[in-house]
Amino acid sequence: MRQAVEPTPKSSGVFSWWRVLCDALSGKAYDYTQGSLTRAVILLAIPMVLETSMESLFAICDIFWVSKLGEQAMAAVGLTESVTTLYYAIAIGLSLAATAMIARRVGEKNQAQAAEAGVQAIYIGVLLGVLTGVVCWFGAPKILAIMGASQEVWEMGTPYMRIVLGCNVVILMLFLNNAIFRGAGDPAIAMRALWIGNGINLVLDPCLIFGWGPFPELGLTGAAIATVIGRGCAVLYQFRELRRGTSQIRLTGAVWRWRPALMLRLVRVAIGGMGQLLIATTSWVALMRIMAIFGDAALAGYTIAIRIVIFTILPSWGLANAASTLVGQSLGAKLPDRAKHAVLLTGVYNMTFLVAAVMVYWIFGEQLMMMFTQDSTSIEIGKRCLHIISYGYVLYGWAMVLTQAFNGAGDTATPTLLNFLACYCVQLPLAWILSQTLRMGPDGVFWAVMVSDALLMVLAWVAFYRGAWMGRDI
Repeated sequence: MRQAVEPTPKSSGVFSWWRVLCDALSGKAYDYTQGSLTRAVILLAIPMVLETSMESLFAICDIFWVSKLGEQAMAAVGLTESVTTLYYAIAIGLSLAATAMIARRVGEKNQAQAAEAGVQAIYIGVLLGVLTGVVCWFGAPKILAIMGASQEVWEMGTPYMRIVLGCNVVILMLFLNNAIFRGAGDPAIAMRALWIGNGINLVLDPCLIFGWGPFPELGLTGAAIATVIGRGCAVLYQFRELRRGTSQIRLTGAVWRWRPALMLRLVRVAIGGMGQLLIATTSWVALMRIMAIFGDAALAGYTIAIRIVIFTILPSWGLANAASTLVGQSLGAKLPDRAKHAVLLTGVYNMTFLVAAVMVYWIFGEQLMMMFTQDSTSIEIGKRCLHIISYGYVLYGWAMVLTQAFNGAGDTATPTLLNFLACYCVQLPLAWILSQTLRMGPDGVFWAVMVSDALLMVLAWVAFYRGAWMGRDI
């Protein structure tokens, strides 16, 4: 394993920023518990943002090609994606626990236990992935029916959902392995894994959808196959790097032993992580069900708009992940003030980024929608979705950083409670009341999302300044 290097001396000007950029992209080892916090945030944030940017680019390109197949195909993807987010909730929940525990052990300079925590997380992920994959392979037709899919969407979406959800073990492994890298302070490896996986998918997507070159024309099913192949290749790369060893951990030999006690500790922390994501994602599934009431065109417009939102949310989430790693390692090194300052600094950066995104939504909202559909109804609904949701966008950026700070400290219970209050107690009832009772239509759903995002930020800010998260032991 590479040894961590001492913080480099300060320099100024363009050369200094270029040097930091090169260090971040190359994955140069760095002790994040010492030295400049600004430098630490940047070194972690650059690869994390680029990692999630590639994922968001995949989401945009995927819906771009699928949109050529018509509104029914886009609706099928939207419904499948809303269910896939349930898997994301499980994967991210486990990832939050793995990152928190590994970062804490790395901060304590206990690399052996960090590696053991990573292995147990992998075991849990494989078990869950296989079991749920089998269930969803056979249950895909029923799931689409429950989601309110029309007959055309049901016929087109069944094989797509079977492949995407049936092979979800690759999703779990992709998230978990990258969580290990992030917790260890090696985000550049996680970044490269996403580049490989999504790069392959971006090439295969049009080839398998439209039958370019020697490839068969598989339509929407081809998009699902391309996704699984791309992510599978990324997982193979991750395991190769984990075996070779990073700057802090190496998964070889005795660390692969089954450790039930450690696995149970991971599950306890992960339950909170899963809970907060399951609350958010089941809320999204419910919103998709409400949107389905307004027809395929409205559902397609909403699906496209949400993909555009994801394009900026994922990089923003990557920036928030930097706060999670810094909090975990700082608390492990017994530096709570450094952890707190890291969160505030990351929050300012995230807010600045999302202000720019909001301006793009307002100026180019219609043009963005027209890149994916020419249906006037879908364009208008998607544009209004972008405009209304953007009102609470900056506040949600702060909420992401604050909740990731709690997760990095191992306090996954607090974000779970906050998400329950914001999503279940406010977002869903408000979405139904505004869209149905007050007959605001799709706009009612969008306003409900905006209000709940703002509420989440306020609640997270109060909990952050109470400071109980800094005393969490994992």
